[in-house]
Amino acid sequence: MTTDTQDREQTDGFHLVIDALKLNDIDTIFALPGIPITDFLRISQAEGMKVISFRHEQHAGNAAAAAGFITGKPGICFTVSAPGFLNGLTALANATTNCFPMILVSGSSEREIVDLQQGDYEEMDQLAIAKPLCKAAFRVLHAEDIGVGIARAIRAAVSGRPGGVYLDLPAKLFAQSMDKEAGRKSLIKVVDPAPKQIPAPDAVKRAVDLLKSAKRPLVILGKGAAYAQADADIKAFVEKSGIPYLPMSMAKGLLPDNHNQSASAARSYVLAEADVVMLVGARLNWLLSHGKGKTWGAEGSKSAGKQQFIQVDISPTEADSNVAIAAPVIGDIGSCISAFNQAMGSGWAKPPADWTGAIAERKDKNLTKMAETLAKNPPVMNFHSALNVIRNTVKENPKAYLVNEGANANALDFTRSIVDMYEPRRRLDVGTWGIMGIGMGFAVAAAAVTGEQVIAVEGDSAFGFSGMEVETICRYDLPVCIVVMNNNGIYKGTDVNPRGDAMAPTQFVKNARYDMMMQAFGGVGVVAKNPEELKKALDEAVASRKPTLINAMIDESAGTESGRITSLNPAAAKKK
Repeated sequence: MTTDTQDREQTDGFHLVIDALKLNDIDTIFALPGIPITDFLRISQAEGMKVISFRHEQHAGNAAAAAGFITGKPGICFTVSAPGFLNGLTALANATTNCFPMILVSGSSEREIVDLQQGDYEEMDQLAIAKPLCKAAFRVLHAEDIGVGIARAIRAAVSGRPGGVYLDLPAKLFAQSMDKEAGRKSLIKVVDPAPKQIPAPDAVKRAVDLLKSAKRPLVILGKGAAYAQADADIKAFVEKSGIPYLPMSMAKGLLPDNHNQSASAARSYVLAEADVVMLVGARLNWLLSHGKGKTWGAEGSKSAGKQQFIQVDISPTEADSNVAIAAPVIGDIGSCISAFNQAMGSGWAKPPADWTGAIAERKDKNLTKMAETLAKNPPVMNFHSALNVIRNTVKENPKAYLVNEGANANALDFTRSIVDMYEPRRRLDVGTWGIMGIGMGFAVAAAAVTGEQVIAVEGDSAFGFSGMEVETICRYDLPVCIVVMNNNGIYKGTDVNPRGDAMAPTQFVKNARYDMMMQAFGGVGVVAKNPEELKKALDEAVASRKPTLINAMIDESAGTESGRITSLNPAAAKKK
């Protein structure tokens, strides 16, 4: 005789996790299979989830982070325990630093064995390790709590300032069973996970009054402004105010880079001379010289020692982190900019002509100089002649995603300054930490989530961090074209070991055939030795949408060490 409980349909931890994700409109998982999550990934795929399997957990985590930035929903990464968890931890910490919503889910050893340190398979107290490196961390021990755990992780990842969240799922949780109907009722559909945070009217008025008083105002758009997806309101504010703006790298394309108010081509001038600077979703960290020093209000400038800042940010603790903020405006970017548009009224006075005219003059001069440099065709291709081709390709394909990483002042900074963007959230790069290794994960995410063409501009050093993921790109037949800027080394390939008994630490194998890696997995691999060959290969890649790697052979003497962050490299600074 069977009991009523035995007659009821059962579910288990595997299905409850999948159902909880589906309930919250999450349909993609980035992962690397292994004990104890292999069966979970198989079941997920069978249940209709898109599962993108990587060759290394760090790149799966980076893909989840990029997906979070693009979609505004937390990207999900699953890893195995201990070493797999640690591999994913770099991506989790990077997501938190960059304010990307991401959830790292790792299988783990059983608590009773870990707590007594009895030596379980891949034993590690993962929750304790993750906590200092992410926004929030949770562990689920019972199947009936899976719904709560996933709901809390989602809300933590996207509410307020977004970030990385860790969710610990011990191996035996997956096999736990319970009544299917009770399980369904235990799941939570997260309602309004990132609620609007309306700015205080007096804070908005204070900021607007300060803008009105400015003689040389400047707006800086950060990636927080891009993430907010308040594109129309931001465009309306910039154009109605008439204030010159400077986009940080991942905010490029919020307004087209060729917009007449863009001050990118006069960056040094506007940072030094502006008297009121309005930060929108941007932080005064190292990327902006912490808001002080020679970059800001340089000696002899009109604004020396007199600059005032407005900061629009969802986090109140961001204000005054480096310099005094005269007018903090706390709230979500969309609500804040909407409030600014209302408060400006109909009689807003545009900035003085001597300010906008001085910027225009410097822009014209710098853009003319850049155009002359880009027009050159040296015997051996350099960064400028190669990037001129990519610049034109992106202009012809404005919806393409541009992924970019490399050494400062080389593949990274040159691309930032040369390649214009025309659509929001289409540029993905190293961001706040400035790390390398994000390239292939970001490229896979952009292609898998959006279906759009991806062009990844990689320094040869940067490509080495995640190059094996070309197999992932081929396996899923993703429309990704990788351009490796191959100058035979880190910074450049001309460094010499004075002892002569080995290669210098910054040198690579000369003329390495990175293109053959793509060919090995069934993709298209091409060597480009001049701009004409590069253009032909790029055009064919975009037209075919086939996985492609272009090995762009660059003058090995091209490039510099440290570039704009020379001050962070004592040896390079001393050389100067």
